[in-house]
Order: sequence, then C-alpha cells, then structure tokens
Amino acid sequence: MSEQAPAHGTHHSVPNSADSVCAGDEGAAYRYGQGMPTSTAQLSTAALGFVAERHLATLTTLRPDGTPHVVAVGFTWDPEAGIARVITNDGSVKVRNVRRSGYAAVSQVDGIRWITLEGPATVLDDPDDVAEAVDRYAGRYRVPRENPTRVVIAIKVQRVLSSSTLTNTPA
Repeated sequence: MSEQAPAHGTHHSVPNSADSVCAGDEGAAYRYGQGMPTSTAQLSTAALGFVAERHLATLTTLRPDGTPHVVAVGFTWDPEAGIARVITNDGSVKVRNVRRSGYAAVSQVDGIRWITLEGPATVLDDPDDVAEAVDRYAGRYRVPRENPTRVVIAIKVQRVLSSSTLTNTPA
C-alpha cells in the first residue's frame, strides 16, 4: 500500500487485510498487520495521542428500524475505565436510541488516521457523572455552554478498530 493511499478498514472477519486492526470480543486482539493492543484500555501511544487531539468524531446509534443514526460529536476517552463519553441533551435522538438499543460507536478520522470505539452504551444523568464528563470535554475541546438537561452517553468500549498508523509496533 502506498503511503498516500487511505487506510481502509475491515471488520475482523476479513483476516487478509493488512490495513486495519480490531480488538474486542472478550478482550481478544485481532491484527491484520502487527502490534495491536491486547485490550481496549491499552490503546497504543499513537492512538492515545490521537483521541486526545482536538478532532470531532461521529457517534453511531441504531434507530428503531435498525438503520444507523450518525451525528457529529465531541467525545472523550477514559483509558482507566475503558469508557468513551459524549455529552448531549436529554431527549435527543441519540439518547433515545441508546436507551432503546444499548449500543453505540464513536469514530474519529483525520487523514489516513482513524479509530472506532464501540460497545454497550448507557445514558448517565447523575449530576456527578455529568460534571465529570463536562470536565473531561472541557479539557479536550472547550467549556460547553450551560445545559440543565445535559446527560452523558457512556460507551463501555469492547471493540477497537483503527488504521494501522495507530497500532503498536512490534518490539
């Protein structure tokens, strides 16, 4: 693959791809190249740096008919807890979808670098949970406007997909 060609991702059921990686499925790691982290909480140094950079992402949830609902969001990654957090307004479509389906994915792209964090999702409305998520968001992006109906979509990441540029290199 040329360095200028985009890194194409595939699901882990396609074992011949050299450009994508997937970790998940009870913590097992799948690599179609080399150097994938062995758990979602152990992202590579490059991936940790990437999810700390100020980029927007997309959040994908499922509509009642099973089709994807995809919206632009800001998110934060908590490596200790293995949780991706999105702050949003209670009653939004994404919140309704998560409450119904209990699953979500967040994806960030910048040039040939991309990462997707997916897993079971819940909506948190406890004031302490919301305050923690707002603090994390402010650290990555900016202080968000006041929102008395703010909630948090918390994704307990069980699968990580990324471009090969965000994987660990072998020792």
